Amino acid sequence: MSENIQEDIKQEIREARVQLDKKDVDYEAAMATKLSIAKKIFAREKESILNSKSFLEFFSENQEWLKPYAAFCFLRDFFETSDRSQWGRFSEFSKEKLEKLVSKESLHYEVISFHYYIQFHLHLQLSEAAEYARKKGVVLKGDLPIGVDRNSVDTWVYPNLFRMNTSTGAPPDYFDKNGQNWGFPTYNWEEMSKDNYGWWRARLTQMGKYFTAYRIDHILGFFRIWELPDHAMTGLCGKFRPSIPISQEELESEGLWDFNHLTQPYIGQELLQEKFGASWTIIASTFLNEYQKGFYEFKEECNTEKKIASVLKSFLETSMLVKSEEKLRRKLFDLLQNVALIKDPEDLRKFYPRFNIEDTTSFKDLDQHSQNVLKRLYYDYYFQRQEGLWRQNALKTLPVLLNSSNMLACGEDLGLIPSCVHPVMQELGLVGLRIQRMPSEPGLEFGIPSQYSYMTVCAPSCHDCSTLRAWWEEDEERRHRFFQAVVGSDELPPDQCTPEIVHFVLRQHVEAPSMWSIFPLQDLLALKEDYTTRPAVEETINDPTNPKHYWRYRMCIRPLCCLSVPHPPPKEETCTCDDGILA
Repeated sequence: MSENIQEDIKQEIREARVQLDKKDVDYEAAMATKLSIAKKIFAREKESILNSKSFLEFFSENQEWLKPYAAFCFLRDFFETSDRSQWGRFSEFSKEKLEKLVSKESLHYEVISFHYYIQFHLHLQLSEAAEYARKKGVVLKGDLPIGVDRNSVDTWVYPNLFRMNTSTGAPPDYFDKNGQNWGFPTYNWEEMSKDNYGWWRARLTQMGKYFTAYRIDHILGFFRIWELPDHAMTGLCGKFRPSIPISQEELESEGLWDFNHLTQPYIGQELLQEKFGASWTIIASTFLNEYQKGFYEFKEECNTEKKIASVLKSFLETSMLVKSEEKLRRKLFDLLQNVALIKDPEDLRKFYPRFNIEDTTSFKDLDQHSQNVLKRLYYDYYFQRQEGLWRQNALKTLPVLLNSSNMLACGEDLGLIPSCVHPVMQELGLVGLRIQRMPSEPGLEFGIPSQYSYMTVCAPSCHDCSTLRAWWEEDEERRHRFFQAVVGSDELPPDQCTPEIVHFVLRQHVEAPSMWSIFPLQDLLALKEDYTTRPAVEETINDPTNPKHYWRYRMCIRPLCCLSVPHPPPKEETCTCDDGILA
């Protein structure tokens, strides 16, 4: 704790540490406490800090992003929402309005300068931590997210750089059979290219001040992104951007003419009865119109996923129907997604095959010729015709990132991987990621660490999936297959992931040819039985299948101080570490 902090505030910090020392992070309480304490310290030292040489240098070097950020934070708190459409005359960003708002003569300058102050201290603390780590032979690896929040300072200041009527996600994969919808807008690459991707270059330059390496989240997004309409809630009915669509002329030349059948939800009475049983009539009367005997279409007020969710909520509040909202919503979404082709909203003569097209009754009810044509076009769209375009796209954007700093770039290349990805990564000297349970090699259920290439980071798990212990406990049959194929034993595996199994898996990764082995802290602590008392499922950091998943996992650093001793010290002994809850 800094010697400059006065004793009354030090005591408040000590009390807060006790109050916030819980199994999981209470983000709201922690942030409120930190901000309250920071404001008290700011009130006492603002004059000396804001006029100091070090602050003025920091401000001069960072004002291009610092001013808009401070203004954004002020407006967000003043209007009690980050939705800028609610900000009146500040809804649209302008430099003139910004300069007036952040001016020293502004009535709000003290609040604005508080945000400067916070960013200045965060800069000092991260710089100090990075330098200390380097001196100890440790490097910090940063993270470059694939997207920004729809209601963020970036989309407020640079709305032209984002396709605000779209959402980013991923098609169905290992994580979620319905695909993922992350909720943030896709990039307007054409607009970004006009200043040679200056927005990206600025981000990488800033990161390079603190980090020695960085992870490019979802590097596939720099080849192509899975783009969804902003009214979607799931990730199934998207299309790749950029991509070469299927033209109406192509379809007509193959003898496909019934575009209503192909592009509109194909909903027959039989399907409704199958999904909703005796309740099908009330569901149909609420959400659908019968446009021809036995066939239905969604009403205008229910023809998107978000509209369905809204109407369903109101319907269940007044209906006598006792059903799970989540299950009903999923079944209604299934109806909406029961299409063979997705029409391009910007060019109605262009189409995209729905992912897993053969699972739809829209496809199954077609004649054999039409099915054969669509299967061929589906394979061509997803696995052939885009390769050259995607390679070209990546070679325009990725080199700009790589040349913006001296950091080592590692690409997170998991998911549905086009064949052009790994050759481009090798060409550019990008390090890939290998997670044993998600092998990139076709036909394998489990990766073989001894066969990984040098230009990879290998790990048994990561923040986007369950820990090694949780994964082990999730699926008994898979556990048996892993024990036989990877451990090399025909015996029955234990129900729990013992320290011996963890040691075996981690050793495999340490001995792999990969440049780096990086382990989640939870997997390292699983080497010691004393630190596996918490249910394994609670140690998962992120659930990518749930866009509303709330990260709350917390590791108190106290156990880490005790790893070198056989057992944690008794409670009456004083641990010499801070628990870090306010760090």
